[in-house]
Amino acid sequence: MPSIFITGGAAGIGLATAERFDREGWTVGIYDVDADALAKAKEEHPSWITGVLDVRDEKQWAEALAEFTSHTGGTLDVLDNNAGILVAGRLDAISADAVKRQIEIDALGVTLGAQAGYPYLKATPGAHLVNIASASAIYGQPGIATYSATKFYVGGLTEALELEWEHDDIRAVSIWPLWAKTALADTDAKSTKTLGVRITPAQVADKVWESVHPTRQDKLLHRTSYSVGAQTLFLGNAAKFIPNFLNRTVNKLIAQ
Repeated sequence: MPSIFITGGAAGIGLATAERFDREGWTVGIYDVDADALAKAKEEHPSWITGVLDVRDEKQWAEALAEFTSHTGGTLDVLDNNAGILVAGRLDAISADAVKRQIEIDALGVTLGAQAGYPYLKATPGAHLVNIASASAIYGQPGIATYSATKFYVGGLTEALELEWEHDDIRAVSIWPLWAKTALADTDAKSTKTLGVRITPAQVADKVWESVHPTRQDKLLHRTSYSVGAQTLFLGNAAKFIPNFLNRTVNKLIAQ
């Protein structure tokens, strides 16, 4: 039975992803800092493996992965780096702690997860590392600058690991949603009003499923990124072809 380990899995996109893979018969592990939400998920899905994990702590990563893979024979088909936070506001108006927490969870946590998960992924033929990126990494977003920057990092890390781990038969991919209907979108960032909050957690979960079941073309092209929703696809493609000044203008109108 294939297995998936999901961080931030007790709510939102992580929970929807767990439910999606559970329906397909996978062994599902959800790990989170919210013990109450984990307990509720476990009550509703007794077969799931759950545990507390602060993704900023490499020791907790080691313990969580060892515990989860004790149920899978030491293998791991998918590590889903889903956990993340967002603090909206001008950089000069938010606290240093808010900046630090976003970088530690959204960038460092993803990196530590990849590092800790590597031995288990390597032991599983055709394994996948899935990193949740964001449409905010298409162009730097004012009002959520730190969050946006961490998602650029996630995109770059994913591309690097896709190359670095190719000979280990580990495929690294990133998922690029716009605003989804989760707690992360409960913010006063202007782009939530300009673009709306249209994507559901289930849509992102479906894209995660698609990403770990690549087509022959995906493999031939070494596809590393998967856009979620028509808006993200349009903005991402447009950014590749329009002049930078126009790209800047579009993003200024969206976010300011």
